[in-house]
Formats: sequence, structure tokens, C-alpha cells
Amino acid sequence: MCELLVGLPDVNVLGLDDVPGGPLRVHVELRASTVGCPQCGVVAHVKDRYQVELVDLPAFGRWTRLVWHKRRWRCPDADCPKGSWSEQDSRLAASRQALSDRAARWATRQVGESASSVNKVADELGCDWHTVNDAVIAYGTALVDDDPERYGLVRALGLDETLFVREGEYHRQRFSTSIVDVERGQLLDVVPGRSGVEPTAWLNAQGPEFLAHVAYGTLDLSGPYRAVFDKTLPYATQVADPFHVVKLANQKLDECRRRVQTEVFGHRGRKLDPLYRARRLLTMADERLVDKGREKLLGLLAAGDPKGEVMTAWHAKEVVRSIYDLDNEIVALQFVERLGHDLQDESSPPEVRSLGRTLLRWKHHIVAWHEAHFTNARSETMNNLIKRTKRAAFGFRSFRNYRVRALLYAGKPNWDLLATVIPR
Repeated sequence: MCELLVGLPDVNVLGLDDVPGGPLRVHVELRASTVGCPQCGVVAHVKDRYQVELVDLPAFGRWTRLVWHKRRWRCPDADCPKGSWSEQDSRLAASRQALSDRAARWATRQVGESASSVNKVADELGCDWHTVNDAVIAYGTALVDDDPERYGLVRALGLDETLFVREGEYHRQRFSTSIVDVERGQLLDVVPGRSGVEPTAWLNAQGPEFLAHVAYGTLDLSGPYRAVFDKTLPYATQVADPFHVVKLANQKLDECRRRVQTEVFGHRGRKLDPLYRARRLLTMADERLVDKGREKLLGLLAAGDPKGEVMTAWHAKEVVRSIYDLDNEIVALQFVERLGHDLQDESSPPEVRSLGRTLLRWKHHIVAWHEAHFTNARSETMNNLIKRTKRAAFGFRSFRNYRVRALLYAGKPNWDLLATVIPR
């Protein structure tokens, strides 16, 4: 009955220590068998025995330890260089792991699939944080990296940045780049930095078949990511994310409002200043403004925008939004080109002229949305899942831990393979 409860093949239960207030300790040993020297093949002798205590799954609501009475073998041949060695059985525990094999696989699923914190799982097992984390990383790395079918060929690829950690006395920010299948909504990998070096290396490592199948690349208005696609996927259609295009227009509008505020009133916006009171109304979509809101906005602009610069920037933002009301790619390209030139008129505020130049630099990427209808929305979704993992972990300092935990949660690993993977 004890052997059935332990649930391990070829194991004898030697006894049980039940100390009040402490964990249950189940003493086991492998059933004896003839062992040959791995070097010369001579039948080995038992040199001595020692005990290894493994953290196991709880039993009867109690923390449980599996005490493995291991044999140390020796080769009787005096000329054999092997000497002595310890018996190993991966069914009990993987090499250099303090968790039993089944406890390690259970912990990996709890932390990876359910986004539980390592500390919570460690409390359930009654062990140290590092004990659980080492197992999660060892088994998780094998699950996400050793499965060639975790993701196949990708038609639409997205790149986006997310904050990895703030470190040092001045909280210097370190970023990472998420590589996402934006068609299926799957995190493919996470690489350090937000330059083009690491994403380029990752794409080149996927092979020519993978690269040839990518037809679309989505990105925010990032020069480094644009260079990645230009270099590694020259035949893929690059799509500028509509959200970031409209966000840029709103950003230029806000820059214009703050500049005019300082020029007219001589200080930053205060709660009674008209331009400061109008900041929320300015960023709202025109069709969402009710008559009372539009009347209030126009009144505030009349009081705080004597030259009409903020009004011009507001109209420019609304015209940029109208790009996505068009349903014809050729018409949209002509519209963006004309808009980019019109916004650079000498009478326009400097922020609006800057917006016009950006539209012309990215015009083909902006218009590509009308053909592809792919956005970076799923890249942002993956970043949100990564941030949830970071919140559960109270942040990361090790990029390896960060990458494996993110892929376990958002990378759609095949959890059916967890029972068969060989931990790294």
C-alpha cells in the first residue's frame, strides 16, 4: 500500500518518519539489480550508502519529503579508471534537483500555466524559493525550447518593446523585445534590448523557410524595428500600427498645447487655465463629443489659444484619424501624401509640421494596413500577459527567468509534453 501511495516504479518503501510539527519523511530505495561498470562492464560492488532528501508533493495535507537511500557503486577492477559512482534514476529526481521529478513537473505547471508566484508554490511544498525556481526553469526551458512544434510557420510577425527591469541607483530601464505571431496571438520569444540586433539574430536563426513564409510585419513607428524588417524580411509588407499612428497625432497635439500654454500664460498648466481644462476634450474623438462638450472645447480654445495653433493641431489629429475610414489602398496613399505635404505648410505650428514629415516617412507602412488589416494589438496583448507574470513575480532581475516564465504563460507550450521532457 505504501508503494502504491508513493507511486514510483521499482522503489521499495523502507519506512516513514512522522515527527509532530515537521514534514512526513518517506524513506525509499531503488530495488537492487545487477549493475555493470559503465567504463569496463565488470559487475559493480556496493561501496556505501548515503541519503538524499527530496521535496515531494504534499500528502494528507502535510509537507512531504522523499528520503532516497542511494547506493554508491565501485568497480572491482583495480585497473579501471572509473572508480566509484552514485546510482541515478530520473524517475525519482533529475540531476542536481532538490525536488522530486513529479513535484518539479507539478510546480512548473503551477507557475507557468497558472502564473502563480514561485513563493506561493514554495509555501505549498514547504521549501525554499530557489528550490522551486530552479526546477521551474530547468523543466520550463526544456518545454518551450525543445519542442519544434510549439510554433510553426508564421504569416504575420509583430515586434514590440516592453520594460524588463529598472536597476541601479538611478533605476536605469532595461527593455526587452517581444516577437509575436499577431495572426494567432502567440508569443514566439523574448529577446533582450529594444535595438534591432537581437531580433535580427533571432529571425536569422529560424532559417530561410520560416523567413520566406512571413508576408506581413507589424510594428509601431520604431526605426530599429523597421530596420530589422528591411534587413531580414525585405519582401514582407510592413504595417504601421494604427493605434500608434493616432497616438503620435495626439502626442503632437499635446506638445503644441503645452507650448502654447507656456507662451501665453508663462507657466505650466494649472487647473483653472483654459488649455489645461481642455486637455481631455482635445484627445477625445470628434464623434464622441456631444454638443455641450464641443461648445465647451471651442470656448476654452478661444480663451487660451489666441493664434489658433492648438485648434490647428486638433484638426490635424482628426484628419489623421480619418485615414482609417478609407477603404481603398490607392486612395489612402494619395490622401496620406497630400495630408503630409499640407501639414508642413509654413502657417502650421512646428508640432504639426513634424507630424506631416513623419506621415510622409511612414506613408507606405501606414497605408499597408488597408491591405493587410493586421495590427500590433496582439503584440500589446502579449506584453500585458508578460506584465502579469512580472506582477506575480514582483519583478525580475534575471533575464533567463523572465524569458522562460513569459513563454510558459504566453507562448502556448504543449503542456501534454511536460510529462516527457528532459529538464535542462
